[in-house]
Amino acid sequence: MKILAINPGSTSTKVALFEDETALFEWTLRHTAEELSCYASILDQFEFRKEIILHALREAAVELSSLDAVIGRGGVVRPIRSGVYGVNAALLHDLRHSSMGAHASNLGGLIADEIAREAGARAFIADPVVVDELQPVARVTGLPQIERHSIFHALNQKAVARQYAKEQGRKYEEMNLIVAHLGGGISVGAHRRGEVVDVNNALNGDGPFSPERAGSLPAQQLADLCFSGEYTADRIRKMICGEGGVVALLGTNDMRETIRHMEAGDGRARLVMDAMCYNVAKWIGAMAVALCGAVDAILLTGGIAHNESICRAIEAQVSFLAPVVVIPGENELEALALNALQAMRGEVETKEYT
Repeated sequence: MKILAINPGSTSTKVALFEDETALFEWTLRHTAEELSCYASILDQFEFRKEIILHALREAAVELSSLDAVIGRGGVVRPIRSGVYGVNAALLHDLRHSSMGAHASNLGGLIADEIAREAGARAFIADPVVVDELQPVARVTGLPQIERHSIFHALNQKAVARQYAKEQGRKYEEMNLIVAHLGGGISVGAHRRGEVVDVNNALNGDGPFSPERAGSLPAQQLADLCFSGEYTADRIRKMICGEGGVVALLGTNDMRETIRHMEAGDGRARLVMDAMCYNVAKWIGAMAVALCGAVDAILLTGGIAHNESICRAIEAQVSFLAPVVVIPGENELEALALNALQAMRGEVETKEYT
């Protein structure tokens, strides 16, 4: 079976064509902050991102009619259990209206659906960013009006955790792991025997700051900023997600460029990167508490994990908790394709989003 996997991220659109478990083609279509700045919202990027995917397929002489399934990274919809979901009207509605927040992953199911319709194929999502397995105490905040939500890199965190467990000759459901996904957004999850019982909301202002996210902020100073009269609500939202973090501090969301400046002796770049690593390490420590200190391993993954100096900086601060294992990259395309293949073969249930 030929399966097209689509993973829209905050700074790139990653696409791969699989025949069963084998990758035939893989593309990473990168987008600079300047390139995306002309779009008022993430949803406005739909046609732009779809067309560059179709262009890549045409360049590789891939006929749409040859596709059996198209699977996109799940978006910010209502909280659901992990698994494979067929794209239906209810899911498309929630992806378009971003009822739980705007994120590039919302485009995954939308683009998958449109390409699948043109190809006469089936459309799926799997393990969306809103997979929710939080333990009750992790939801409670000090204000009754605010509850913590589970929004994180569920697909990659789950895939990496299962991969590591398999390499250790154990089951994912038998292990306690901390997984830190380091990408355009950063999420740090506490995996307790197959469930992510605590994780920062990597989209809406919680956890470490990242290339594009402001992360947790002092509440009173943020409130003062909101009511200063200098910013609209929409501008504040963009400062929290999309235009915060490294891009706000250094003017770029390109970690390769930032690291080059840092290694060339740029003191400001060094401070910002050190601070980002420090914040990641603090959240890893918090997740160790969520697991009561019983941690089998700490896994560093995501695109930024390709950089050895960043991984070493984090490891130096957290290795006393558990062994640190680096599994760089996102592995999400492979995970998406495998989920779609298993659903097409009837090996796993195709769930219905309602």
